[in-house]
Amino acid sequence: MSEPIRRISDDAAAALSSDAHTRFIQENLRRVFLLIYRIVGNIDDAQDLTQETFIKALQNRSQLKELDKAGHWLSRIASNTAIDFLRRSRRAAYGDVAELAGPVAVAPGDSPEQALLRGERKIHLDGGLATLTERERTALVLRDVEDMPASEVARVMNCSMATVRSHIANARVKFRRYLETRKY
Repeated sequence: MSEPIRRISDDAAAALSSDAHTRFIQENLRRVFLLIYRIVGNIDDAQDLTQETFIKALQNRSQLKELDKAGHWLSRIASNTAIDFLRRSRRAAYGDVAELAGPVAVAPGDSPEQALLRGERKIHLDGGLATLTERERTALVLRDVEDMPASEVARVMNCSMATVRSHIANARVKFRRYLETRKY
């Protein structure tokens, strides 16, 4: 587990006494952190927002009706927390890519070559996401990474389905162009 994620895990787990809460955090921590990071683009902010997400989720766990929808419910809390943060701060910085590409990019059992390729893909992904507007990036991450239906993305982003489809289409075109310029 990387240091940014470990810090979140330790801080959030220390605030909880229940094994179930700790297990819930451990099972969802990496996914939530990466979702938020892809939206805000800054490791420190993503760490803080991830912790805030879990605090909100655990404080409002009575709202969760079906346990099998916990991942989707948590993703909505995470994306709304990140969007609210961006609205408040009006910034998104992608200067911490090298730090994130380190330990997070290495999977257990990867050869050095696989780790290098994974790190390069991560840098390309972050570079492509950095070319998008805040709303395009949010729509694309929620739709294509989190696999949310477009109707749910529209509800999370508080806009129409047509607007979401437009953001996603624009984001995909920009992302494709970015990747084409990176090919050797």
